[in-house]
This record gives sequence, structure tokens and C-alpha cells, in this order.
Amino acid sequence: MAETQPAPRDGAQRKQDALARLAEDVDLWVSTAGPDGEACLVPLSFVWHDSYLLAATRTGNPTTVNARRTGRATLALGHTRDVVLIEADADILPSDGLDAAEGEQFVAKLGWDPRGRESWSFLRFRPRTIRAWREVNEQQGRYLMTDGTWLV
Repeated sequence: MAETQPAPRDGAQRKQDALARLAEDVDLWVSTAGPDGEACLVPLSFVWHDSYLLAATRTGNPTTVNARRTGRATLALGHTRDVVLIEADADILPSDGLDAAEGEQFVAKLGWDPRGRESWSFLRFRPRTIRAWREVNEQQGRYLMTDGTWLV
């Protein structure tokens, strides 16, 4: 028996759902590229703060090294039938580089505090594009943001 797809969501609903995932999810996948083009894909915990995602990892990890070198990352939330895919500019901040609001939000949501740890960095991801879809019938209109500007 064939499975029926739910009706496609309109852009406003997709944006609302993507923002809810950004606010509520705890982990995401972060993909960066090494100097040889080799992909590095890792899960990181994150917070959505204002208009960007904030994560932390060790300063020497390939994710931090690659993001510092290229200034870019691809982020993925959700599962294969409910995807939020983000192309982002990446900034690397020292472990003491957050303002108070960022730091407190990070600790409150994730329950741990890398601030002030010498071997850790924060990664600030500013979305350039955001795409969201569930099924093939949502492929059209999947771009919610381009060039850092919401389309819906």
C-alpha cells in the first residue's frame, strides 16, 4: 500500500517550523571542509541566539580549524523527512569571547559552560541560506532565506 504524503506546508509555516526547531533542538550536524577538500561532519550542541547559531568545541578540532580557515559551514537539523539545511558564515570566538546574554543562554539551554576554558572556542554561525522540506512535494519553495534575508 502506498503511503500518502501530507499536503505541503506554505512558506510561513515552514519558517515557523524551522524557527521552532532552531529554538528547541539541542544538537545539529556541522560540516566543514579541510584544505584538501575532505569533509568533516560532527554533531555539536547549539543555541539559537537572535539571528545566529552558537556552538562550542575544542580549538584544535578539525571543525574549528576548518571554519576558521574558510569562514563557512553547512549545518543540518532534523531527520531525513523533516530537514532544515543551513549554509552559514562561521566566526570563531575565544572561550571568553561571548557577551553575558550569549553565555547565559548557552549554559541555561545546554547545561555546561565552556567559557574560560583555554582549549575551547565558540563557533558563531550566521545563516546565509536556510532550506526546509519534508517530502518531495515540498522541494519547490524550500528556500526560506537567501543572502541572509528571509524570503517569507
